[in-house]
Amino acid sequence: MTLWTFSKVGALSRSGWTRALETVCRDTPAASATWRIVTRLTVTRAPSSLTDRRLWSKFGSDSEAFKHFSAVFERSDLLTLDRPCPSVKPPCEKSSRVCIGPPTWLHALEIAVDGPATMLSARTGSLRQPGCGLMVDDRRVLSLDELHLDEEAPVAIQAASMGNRTRIWSCARNVGAERPDPSVEVHVDRGLAWPVLTETITLISRAADLVSTTLRLELGGDGAELSRIKGGYLRGELLPATLVTQGDGFALTWADARHTTTVAVDPVPASHALGTADAPSVVEIPLQLTLGTPVTVTVTVTAERRSGSHFDADAGSSEVDWSQVAVDSDDRRLTQLFATSLTDLRHLLLTDPEAPDEVFAAAGTPWYLTLFGRDSIWAARFLLPFDTTLARGTLRTLARRQGTVVDSNAAEEPGKILHEIRRGQFVDHGGGLDLTPTYYGTVDATPLWLILLHDAWRWGLADDDVRALLPNLHAAMEWIIGAADNDLGLLRYVDTTGHGLSNQGWKDSGDSMRFHDGRIASAPIALLEAQTYAVEAARGAAALVEAMGEGDASAWRAWADALAQRIRENYWVDRDGQRFLAMALDGDGRAIDGLGSNMGHALGSGALTPAEASSVVEMLSAPNLLGEFGISTLSRDNAAYNPIGYHTGSVWTHDTAIALLGMVKEGLSTQAAPIALGLVASAVPLDYRAPELFAGDAIGHKPAPYPASCRPQAWAAASAATIVTAVLGISADVPSGRLRLRPMRPSPFGTLRVDGLRWGATPFSVELDRHGVPTVTGLPDEVNVDIA
Repeated sequence: MTLWTFSKVGALSRSGWTRALETVCRDTPAASATWRIVTRLTVTRAPSSLTDRRLWSKFGSDSEAFKHFSAVFERSDLLTLDRPCPSVKPPCEKSSRVCIGPPTWLHALEIAVDGPATMLSARTGSLRQPGCGLMVDDRRVLSLDELHLDEEAPVAIQAASMGNRTRIWSCARNVGAERPDPSVEVHVDRGLAWPVLTETITLISRAADLVSTTLRLELGGDGAELSRIKGGYLRGELLPATLVTQGDGFALTWADARHTTTVAVDPVPASHALGTADAPSVVEIPLQLTLGTPVTVTVTVTAERRSGSHFDADAGSSEVDWSQVAVDSDDRRLTQLFATSLTDLRHLLLTDPEAPDEVFAAAGTPWYLTLFGRDSIWAARFLLPFDTTLARGTLRTLARRQGTVVDSNAAEEPGKILHEIRRGQFVDHGGGLDLTPTYYGTVDATPLWLILLHDAWRWGLADDDVRALLPNLHAAMEWIIGAADNDLGLLRYVDTTGHGLSNQGWKDSGDSMRFHDGRIASAPIALLEAQTYAVEAARGAAALVEAMGEGDASAWRAWADALAQRIRENYWVDRDGQRFLAMALDGDGRAIDGLGSNMGHALGSGALTPAEASSVVEMLSAPNLLGEFGISTLSRDNAAYNPIGYHTGSVWTHDTAIALLGMVKEGLSTQAAPIALGLVASAVPLDYRAPELFAGDAIGHKPAPYPASCRPQAWAAASAATIVTAVLGISADVPSGRLRLRPMRPSPFGTLRVDGLRWGATPFSVELDRHGVPTVTGLPDEVNVDIA
């Protein structure tokens, strides 16, 4: 086909751009549907950004054509037809080695994870859909794994995934007895135990006669980087395969820049063909199926590192023992959600390369399967009633990488806790991000680190572990106080590089800070929750320092009191007869009056009076924020509300869980109970796998997925523990020997038994009857249990 390039000589409207593209498509009969995609894309994008990676993808692999287009488009102002470029093939034709599509969606995929490895597939088991493959260390080592019986793929009936395992039940409709009911079952069980993927294919015939068939597998890997896959890179040129001897048989192997991948099949295939850049490797196994006798074929995929990266973290699932942790409830939804979430969270654990016996939770798979300061901290904090091991590993891993110098490119400053650490430079062309492998662009991870240290100590983290982190505590407090030493006396952020995060709280998308009329606020931004975290952190740090015999810390308490007063003076907004907390202050110190979920993070922080907390809960519980399944990030009456906007109307599981826990801490359990029920209900249609986020509006009493949401995701999975914590109303002060219970009454989930709670190293249990009356067993006799 012929591609036209363009030049501009004036302002070009979106409609003008669309007409020009339509002219191209009309004048080139061979143009594929790809060009119609370009037309749709450009209607919704500003012309100044049309030369990004997504537009390049429509030019196939001819970089010179794109470079010419990009250059002339950016030089001039009005788009006109110029001259034809050399002919190139549409990027997704079979003859093309590269295939690029729209940004990848995950909501319909089956996902298994174990540490730095994750397997994504269609519910059929195929890897041909966008985003699919076996990813290891943010590289796709397996991009094709296609099963056929007599040249036809089985038809999927059902699929299920949890933790490190995906199971698929299919039927082979083209083999077996000729009758309405399928007679040959195909069961695929994929299990990850990093660095090995084991795929067990079991065929069962229900036909009376012998069934003969040939099982065919197409296999290959393209070594694509995860950031490219996220942006829409479907598949690339396959890596050439070679044969290696393995026992009495052979294995296929190929290598990218980071890994050597080996694929072995048992039984040994009767025939094989080695893959090339254009064609996958193929193995074939003739099979004989008799009535009711399972026949099994096992595929083992092993990915071995052949070179190091900036952060080679291994799987940490074996480093924790949560076998005693369980929830049993009259409401089986809660029981299943908790079990699924705990399994998912365990397989998201990674070990610190500098201390392999210490674990932290990776933020989420597949996009954020690494250490993220904020995410990892919240996951560890949610799990504290059940385990301090995760908190210890998270605190120490982050402390080892605490900022020591001023580096504006990395947003690093002495005492600051990092935002994320990647295996290499992170570049997101579509989003304009270009981040150093260790990046510190976060305003809230530092106070959250201090809060986790304090809370872990209350739940039984050993004094020696706390003392070892006191230098980091002092450095973190110095950073917080120094960062707030400005004309407003508040923690603020602004990206000074032009290629970092423009928003540096948990709502880190560029359009998250909204006024009521939908306008985007200008930086520097002073987030509400960053201030309330800082209040809680300073008071907690003071308590720790004094408990460890490090002297008087009353100055930090005074600083926290003064900050709480500045919050009171600057963040409350009165509008249309309503009084609520602004989500932030903008660069001019004005309250950003878009009503959002941010205020939920202030609950339980100690920054609010009881009356203020009641006002916050009232606003969060109103219909314009609280939906059927959770609290929306942005109010439905905001001009910018979008139910599937990343931070402009969606519901984030952890965000709602934080508000839930805060309500209970403020003594407002009655208002919290419906939110706990909504969170549990949200997970049921999603196979009890709480997603990172979902749409703010439901459909048919079902939550609508956010298509690109990570699943599983650490703080979403850990939110199941928060629901249980909130229902029990449980808090601990191990140093003082006190356990406190303020359960919801009546219990929203009926009778409830929670095993595997931890008082330091001692496991104990709590039972609630349906009225909310608790019974505690397993605690040491000297513990004072306070029940109200």
